[in-house]
Amino acid sequence: MLIEIKGVQFVNKGAELMLHAVMQQIRLLWPNADIVLAPNANSPYKARALLGAYQKLPLQKGRLQWHGVGYALSPRIRGWLKNRMGLVTEADIDLVLDASGFAYGDQWPASSITLLCDEIKRYAKAGKKYVLLPQAFGPFSRKTDLKQLATALPLATLVCARDEQSYQHLAKLMPDSAKLVCFPDFTNLVTPIVPEYFQEGEQKVLFIPNSNMLSNRNNHSDWQAHYIPVLVRLVSVVRTFGLTPVLLNHEGAEDARLCQQIAALAGGDMTIITEPDPLKVKGIIGASKAVVCSRFHGCVSALAQGIPCLGTSWSHKYEQLFHDYRCSEALLTPLLSAAELEQRFTYALSSVLNHEYQAQRDSLILQSQQLWQQVAAIVNG
Repeated sequence: MLIEIKGVQFVNKGAELMLHAVMQQIRLLWPNADIVLAPNANSPYKARALLGAYQKLPLQKGRLQWHGVGYALSPRIRGWLKNRMGLVTEADIDLVLDASGFAYGDQWPASSITLLCDEIKRYAKAGKKYVLLPQAFGPFSRKTDLKQLATALPLATLVCARDEQSYQHLAKLMPDSAKLVCFPDFTNLVTPIVPEYFQEGEQKVLFIPNSNMLSNRNNHSDWQAHYIPVLVRLVSVVRTFGLTPVLLNHEGAEDARLCQQIAALAGGDMTIITEPDPLKVKGIIGASKAVVCSRFHGCVSALAQGIPCLGTSWSHKYEQLFHDYRCSEALLTPLLSAAELEQRFTYALSSVLNHEYQAQRDSLILQSQQLWQQVAAIVNG
């Protein structure tokens, strides 16, 4: 069986962590399956090749698509391309597992939804399975998007919302559909690795910034002016607790620049960690005293491991995540004073000891296990 893992990449550590999470489940559920990865700007050939992935021929440019070429090729030619060159087409793929995280909604170009819907329709026509793994969806307000999604999503094998708000956005498009389900982010099943160089983590508080907090994608406009000052004030709060603030770059050059800017304003020669291995990134988070985080999967990695976490939000997925873990008060707002930030930090330190939080953390892990049981039952059925 050839399985394409879609929507993942190697720059955003959350997206790469989802890639590893999916691969771990494939090894458990379909040990003889091979994976396929498509090229993109953040998914270079060497990174894909290191995972033993077959390379998907990119038979499209923007909205122009030539996937029919793959279906037109004879099985002999496709077999030669696969076995000799490591190249496959859509026609070779048996199952798509879409792990995009957050790619479909008003905050993203409409072309993403068009391409998704076209692909779902082609796979359905060819009798292939297409699973959208738990991710954030919506909101959807563009009429063309609504029409396309209402037609295409019911043709998918399974559509998994990652939170209740995303589920409601989809339920309007898939009313009464048994194919629409809700499961949490599944990276809570991934076993982390703590790198040897990360020492005395119990005395360190990680700061994980996100350039999206300052972008026009952010629905909370007050963050534009207050985001960096809030993080700098929190650095001072952390130091008053006798703890060491450390910056962690969770994605690429833009977040790296943010780390440098925060370090310069906060002073004290803050260490900036850039770790390429997402399993080690999760390990660093799990070995820390606490985390101040603006990256979704950084927050998940903390909350799922019982690490105190203060978060910020640029989309509904953060509000839903902190609600799911029963610690909504740990999600910051942009106009908090230094005293209020200190109160929130104290709350975060104590919230992970709460029985309700611990029970919910166990429940979410169980739900992720149930997710893969359902995916396997549908794919194997």
